[in-house]
Amino acid sequence: MTTLLQRKRKRVDDLAGGRSLTQEALRRLRRDPVALTGAAIVGLFVLVAVFAPLIAPYEATQSFPQLQQDLRPGSIPGPQEGFLLGSDQLGRDFFSRLVLASQQTLLVGVLATLIGLVVGMVIGTLAGAFGGWVDTLLMRVTDVLLAIPSLLLAISVAALFASPSQTSVIIAVSIVGVPIFARLLRGSMLAQRDSDHVVAATALGVRRPAVVLRHMLPNAIGPVVVQATLTLATSILDAAALSFLGLGDADPGRAEWGLMLAQAQALLEVRPALALYPAAAIIVIALGFTLLGESLREALDPKGSR
Repeated sequence: MTTLLQRKRKRVDDLAGGRSLTQEALRRLRRDPVALTGAAIVGLFVLVAVFAPLIAPYEATQSFPQLQQDLRPGSIPGPQEGFLLGSDQLGRDFFSRLVLASQQTLLVGVLATLIGLVVGMVIGTLAGAFGGWVDTLLMRVTDVLLAIPSLLLAISVAALFASPSQTSVIIAVSIVGVPIFARLLRGSMLAQRDSDHVVAATALGVRRPAVVLRHMLPNAIGPVVVQATLTLATSILDAAALSFLGLGDADPGRAEWGLMLAQAQALLEVRPALALYPAAAIIVIALGFTLLGESLREALDPKGSR
């Protein structure tokens, strides 16, 4: 009898390729050039942001007389010895500010996504686990937030603060992600409610909170984690947009790509590189997170076998 069961198990493993869902997903990611490209961009961005103080040769607010003396109404010094990308409009090292700004982008993007993820998971868990009037109330509020374009919602929330700051940007951007995570997790939780393991646990007398936290939530959280990768790209774009519109951090001691892009608008004819580099950085980083997130979604989809 044992030998027969072992043969059947081996046959099932052979049909499945002998790999778990996680192993199969990793195999697909390693063979996917889109995933590798996204991972390379994200990895490089994280390394630059983490080691920015070591990479940047100067402080973000440090001005240099040799650059300031060459500033003219129609001329801004370009690359020269000691200054890889030249000067900005105030005689500061543009390369140092560009590198140090990656820290602010990573900080705002990650914190906003994490806050939106946590709050959205709480709402989605309550709605999907208990249903009834709780589900109806929470989902109607979620529907209202989803009906508002993400950037318009972020602008509306940021405008409520008396003085723009980094905290206001994080809160505004995080609220944009809350309904997305809530709706996605609620759908996954509803799919788990009638599954065999949940029905069995309920029949055995397991308490409702334990069923939700031990049996439903761990099996429903996968799509939400993948969505968090995609939301990071949106968070970076929204944060840059708020800074561009003057609703971001007004601290001159912090370099931020969106603010740098806004300050360069009046200097496009004088030195377009001041706008080109921050804009390119925002686009490339958002593209990297999008490519990685889409690849993760495809790799974790069992129906997407190639």
